[in-house]
Formats: sequence, structure tokens, C-alpha cells
Amino acid sequence: MKKLAGVLGILALGGIVAAGCSYQSQIDQATSQAEASAQSASTAATNAQNSANQAAQSAKTAEQSAAGSEDSVKRANDAVARLEAAFASSVTK
Repeated sequence: MKKLAGVLGILALGGIVAAGCSYQSQIDQATSQAEASAQSASTAATNAQNSANQAAQSAKTAEQSAAGSEDSVKRANDAVARLEAAFASSVTK
């Protein structure tokens, strides 16, 4: 009876070890997938940050261009006003 109990104990221990190895394989696979997903997320975050930086630079450039355009419009309006004044004074003479 002792031998039978010992053999059953060894078989049970072997089954537990085999089951544990199976779960370890699943854990390793899940860990690898999680690491790959984390790397993908990190890459996506870096790309998003780069895009945000490019957008900010484009916005700054657009703002500078708009300011330059406003200055050009002011100069053009001043020139038109001078021409109108010159025309008005030449007509009235």
C-alpha cells in the first residue's frame, strides 16, 4: 500500500509539474505579446509626438506668414490712400 501511495504521489507530482510547464508556456507567450504591444504603443506615441511637433512648427510658420500678409495689406492700403489723395488733389486743381 505504501508503494502504491508513493507511486500515486510521484505521478501526481509529475502531473502538477507538467501542468505548471504548460501554464508557464502560456505566461511566456502572453508576456511576449504584451512586450510587443508595448513596443508598438511606444512607437505610435513617438510618431504622434513628432506629428504634433511638426504641426506646431507649421502653425508657427503660418502665423508668421499671416503677420507678414497683414503688414503687406497695411502698406497696400496706405499706398491706395496716397494715390486717392493725390488723385483727389489733382482733380480739384
